[in-house]
Amino acid sequence: QVGQVFLYFQWDSLLLEAGFLAVLVAPLHALKWRCTAWRPHDAVTFWLVRWLLFRLMFASGVVKLTSRCPTWWGLTALTYHYETQCIPTPLAWFAHQLPVWLQKFSVVATYVIEIAIPVLFFAPLRRLRLFAFYSQVLLQLLIILTGNYNFFNALTIVLATSLLDEEHVGRWLGRAKRRPGSAWPPGARSFLSALLELAALALLLYWSAQCFGLELNWEKRQLDSKVAFTYHEFTTWLHTVTLPLVGLGFLSLSWEILAAAYRCLCIRGCFWKLWATLQWAVFASAAVGMFAVSLVPFTYIDYESNGKLWPGIHHMFNAVERFQLVNSYGLFRRMTGVGGRPEVVLEGSYDKQTWTEIEFMYKPGNVSAAPAVVAPHQPRLDWQMWFAALAPHTSSPWFTSFVHRLLQGKRDVIRLVQVDESRYPFSARPPTYIRAQLYKYWFTESTEA
Repeated sequence: QVGQVFLYFQWDSLLLEAGFLAVLVAPLHALKWRCTAWRPHDAVTFWLVRWLLFRLMFASGVVKLTSRCPTWWGLTALTYHYETQCIPTPLAWFAHQLPVWLQKFSVVATYVIEIAIPVLFFAPLRRLRLFAFYSQVLLQLLIILTGNYNFFNALTIVLATSLLDEEHVGRWLGRAKRRPGSAWPPGARSFLSALLELAALALLLYWSAQCFGLELNWEKRQLDSKVAFTYHEFTTWLHTVTLPLVGLGFLSLSWEILAAAYRCLCIRGCFWKLWATLQWAVFASAAVGMFAVSLVPFTYIDYESNGKLWPGIHHMFNAVERFQLVNSYGLFRRMTGVGGRPEVVLEGSYDKQTWTEIEFMYKPGNVSAAPAVVAPHQPRLDWQMWFAALAPHTSSPWFTSFVHRLLQGKRDVIRLVQVDESRYPFSARPPTYIRAQLYKYWFTESTEA
């Protein structure tokens, strides 16, 4: 809370929650010092990472529709996003030039990756989980290429590794092991698994086509799409599936706990069996507790479902809420800058006649400068300047203090604007006057470049 609005981002909360889960996932070497052996309860604590990824992605997809933002409902959000996001990358300009039908299809793909595919995180079939993993990684890589979102996308990819297994990672490292039953011709179990996987993917494709009216337009050589459901239908569906998704998570966690208990019983030696069982009991209890308290912020997406939770879960959440062990998520809820990207430009002067622009290191300002690449660093001041441009100055009380420090010539504050003093026009003497002007920015079209 010390950083106030400068640290009030969802990825900061995500980092806190992931950091706490890392404490549970990290190896415990109480008796076997520096032992790197896999422990029976590891799958239980690692499941919490998968549950965090599910809550992050599913809620981020849902809030885009519950917000009633016309650009998300009209599938036109990405026609604005690349130029109106906080700090675009150079590739954002190229993405902005893509045809509208492809931009709309990209929004559909975002919905599918964020709302439908996360359910596959808990699929018992590994190839479905691998498909879900690569879908999430693809989305995060595209965001990294077109926008500067600091460590958020890298952290999300790290969370997505909870969908992998030892065999698949072994292939990356060149230490692949042949799975039992992978010989040719496949057995009945492998054949049935393949059929179920194909059926799941076919159902996903059919659902996407029906919900978003996907239709090939041969005349225009494009793929048409539209939202084929109403807001009421969506909220009814959300109310219907929220608690069953909680049940799905509970069943998945229960399976991991029972499987871990069985593995404890398979360990040789009474002492090590007892030690493994003790660890299993501790970490399984911690996992159940974390899962329970996470249900409160997760069900914020449907307040009626939130009210149906057992009161004891709400009491548990209230007891730990101040530590931010679990949080609610919902990224890119509404699209800003529909009528042009608002941008605050600061100018300083000594006589109120000649004004000189104070150029920031990262945020758009000088129209002759290309967008910067700054991730995984997040220039917090530049981000807040973006928020300041979206609302009246009264919504950003820090802005007055910021301008006051520039008038005083405070070096620590100036270095947040420009590290290179030669690029700060008032490095020799602070300005006497500072004014802030609001401009509208747009990307140039490909014919203008």
